[in-house]
Amino acid sequence: MQRIDVQTEPGRYRHWRIVVDGPVADLVMDVDPEASLFPGCELKLNSYDLGVDIELADAVTRLRFEHPQVRCVVLRSGKDNVFCAGANIRMLGRATHGHKVNFCKFTNETRCAIEEAGAESGQRYLAAVSGACAGGGYELAACAERIMLIDDKRSSVALPEMPLLAVLPGTGGLTRLTDKRRVRRDLADLFCSLEEGVRGQRAVAWRLVDEAVPPSRWAETVAARARELAALSDRPADASGIALPPLERAFTADGVAYRHVRLDCDRAARRATITVTGPADLPADLAGIHAAGAAFWPLAMARELDDAILHLRFNEPELGLIVLRTLGDPARVLAADALLAAHRDDWLVREIRLLLKRTFKRLDLTSRSLIALIEAESCFAGTLAELAFAADRAVMSATAALAVSTCNFGDYPMSNGLTRLQTRFLGEPDSVARAEAAAGRMLDAEAALALGLVTVVHDALDWDDEVRILLEERASFSPDALTAMEANLRFAGPETMETRIFGRLTAWQNWVFQRPSAVGEAGALKRYGSGLKPEYDRERV
Repeated sequence: MQRIDVQTEPGRYRHWRIVVDGPVADLVMDVDPEASLFPGCELKLNSYDLGVDIELADAVTRLRFEHPQVRCVVLRSGKDNVFCAGANIRMLGRATHGHKVNFCKFTNETRCAIEEAGAESGQRYLAAVSGACAGGGYELAACAERIMLIDDKRSSVALPEMPLLAVLPGTGGLTRLTDKRRVRRDLADLFCSLEEGVRGQRAVAWRLVDEAVPPSRWAETVAARARELAALSDRPADASGIALPPLERAFTADGVAYRHVRLDCDRAARRATITVTGPADLPADLAGIHAAGAAFWPLAMARELDDAILHLRFNEPELGLIVLRTLGDPARVLAADALLAAHRDDWLVREIRLLLKRTFKRLDLTSRSLIALIEAESCFAGTLAELAFAADRAVMSATAALAVSTCNFGDYPMSNGLTRLQTRFLGEPDSVARAEAAAGRMLDAEAALALGLVTVVHDALDWDDEVRILLEERASFSPDALTAMEANLRFAGPETMETRIFGRLTAWQNWVFQRPSAVGEAGALKRYGSGLKPEYDRERV
């Protein structure tokens, strides 16, 4: 496959349409069958591949930033008799194992963003299901706050992956059934075994959907429910959105250069370095933030960092180690944090903080080793200190400084619902209070080490050798063992629906997508539609 680029905009969409009507927007799925990322793979029946999901992720973000007046988004199909048939089977049969797993992860990150939009941004989602809604299509509907199903004796919801494909609803379907929709375990078991799915009032009784509506009242009832959800929102009715222009990027053979982020790839050493530059100029007040729009440093940096992380995921699978560095004045980062804190109730500032939260989560969930290098010229302060706290290890030079701000104590929780410092200090909660008491102060290496904010400190004389040995050692370990270890250690503490989704995604998908029952030459994914019965490895291990 060609290099995968996650940047797009509505003028380039092939699969989605955004139709805004006051406080309600329709997000219409109308997949172009001929526009797959995989040449020769036809996206029939509103089935999707990563290209479809890239557009969806872009649309979800744009609705939040460019349309602040939108309070309810209605997910609809643009095709007759089908809502969405789920992930395209031919694509899954042809994709590499790594692509399948990263595809499922990206898809679910977008669906978590949809759920966050309703819970924290006031932009609620309603799924209006008309036609067959199967597999990933039902998983998409399940991220909405409310699911409506037309009761026309044909439309149904289904999770048929197991009987048809020998795989699982890998983007959170099973977890949302039990944890979010509270479907009874035995009914969920039956539902996941029914190729034909469930229709009408039976789907309501099983809590698979919230409402089944006859065709004669479908349009008016969907409109009424959308208005009801919109009335619950606190989003401003008269605010002007900000445009999200294309990122300024320069690709080279060994990386990508953005305005505030640089990605350098060292393929011989099997590592990538992400360097984030702190702000040079900042607006003075809220009016200045709105005037700067997408150029406001926290927003611009978050968009660039997110793009760099996804570039590594999809295009550099063998670079298993990410080195995190920063450059700039830490006082300016703290000043940016102060702006975010002072205007936290403004709709745009809220969206910026939520985008930063999603970007740092994306880093947490990336299956690479993360090593932060805190050097004399670094600006690991406040928001950028989250990079160090996200790292598996943070190594500090004796000549460097670090700072925390109020943003580190609640603005950017992880998937487990805790801040990175709460997760770090799970066994010593008093350490969180000590760190919070130091907010706003520049901490030298000795103070940062004493507070437990870094892993180790090296003096200038030993720095180069110690860092070289650390990075070479990390790159020499088994990537499989590292992924398993890191996924276990990063998410200490309470389980949430989100941690269960991504933890099970890592385990289930890595397992099932490599088993011959699914992906072998005689497996279900390869033989689907051929008329030949799949052959299964019957041993359970």
